[in-house]
Amino acid sequence: MIEVAGLRKTYGDFAAVVDSDFAVEEGEVFGIVGPNGAGKTTTLKVLAGLVEPTEGEVEVAGFLSDDPEMRRRLGFLPEESPLYEEMTPLSYLNFFADLYDVPSDVADERIAAALDRLELDHRERRLGDMSKGMKRKVAIARSLVNDPDVLVYDEPASGLDPVTTNSVLEFTRELRAAGKTVVFSAHNLYHVESVCDRVVVMNEGRIVARGSVDGIRERHGETTYHVFTDVAPARTDALADALADAGADPGDAIEEVGDRFRTVVPDMDAVEAVRAAAADAGGGVVDIRTREPSLEDVFLDIVGRPMPGRYTAGSGAVDAADGGEDGDERDGSERRPAEPPEGAE
Repeated sequence: MIEVAGLRKTYGDFAAVVDSDFAVEEGEVFGIVGPNGAGKTTTLKVLAGLVEPTEGEVEVAGFLSDDPEMRRRLGFLPEESPLYEEMTPLSYLNFFADLYDVPSDVADERIAAALDRLELDHRERRLGDMSKGMKRKVAIARSLVNDPDVLVYDEPASGLDPVTTNSVLEFTRELRAAGKTVVFSAHNLYHVESVCDRVVVMNEGRIVARGSVDGIRERHGETTYHVFTDVAPARTDALADALADAGADPGDAIEEVGDRFRTVVPDMDAVEAVRAAAADAGGGVVDIRTREPSLEDVFLDIVGRPMPGRYTAGSGAVDAADGGEDGDERDGSERRPAEPPEGAE
């Protein structure tokens, strides 16, 4: 449904997106995440046909991104989406339906269905008098008036209360169930983790990791075991060796929590060492909890790694090492990235 090959976008000497490649399958929710300035919004705007790539090819729903016909097949929700505040939701949405040449009877039915699902009741109220959550629902409904095959959502739940946020996330899942293809970006990684089938992580214009959320966690995260004992484990050689092998300091790994002691270890051999050390101290294990890394844990680890720096137009810089399947290898070089222009992300 979406094919991106060799995408590069530069603003003067600043490279906002560097040699980006990815594909999005029909009927999936595809996440693009990264810190501020990573190139996410620029990528989304290229997909929406609002920004022309400097290099590379972008195809959406069978059309090149600069083809006007592509825009008829796409719905775009930017992070900031000002509305015409003197209009009502109904007049506003009908206005956009008319721009897409949607017949009035079809538009009425489609708009009513979207607003019903989004639970927006005040349809004749002036938009300028509505809350941020209500306005966001209207903007989401606007992205659907042309019944697009592909939806590009940039921070769809940004700044919304928990109830409205959950509604937006559930609605996104329903779009996938209806066969829509959704490209989804959010700073709240729990939102991404809860709705996305696959994710790319961007940093300084590059894709640095890719795959399913579970796959990224497996490749880049570490599972830990929290072992709770009723006594402080004895400082045995076996326990010290197990923690040392994992690069952990015994003084940091053992923590008193209420009337228990928690030891954080990386594997089952270390769990057995804790069990034996607790027995040596006259106690035992009362609970073991496995902690899987969250997408946020992995994200913070990935984007904290050294980057080769942002390429600048005409610099003649040599490309970094091939990213491989995961796209997270580095060449280890140090370059100071150019400052981004106003509004580039």
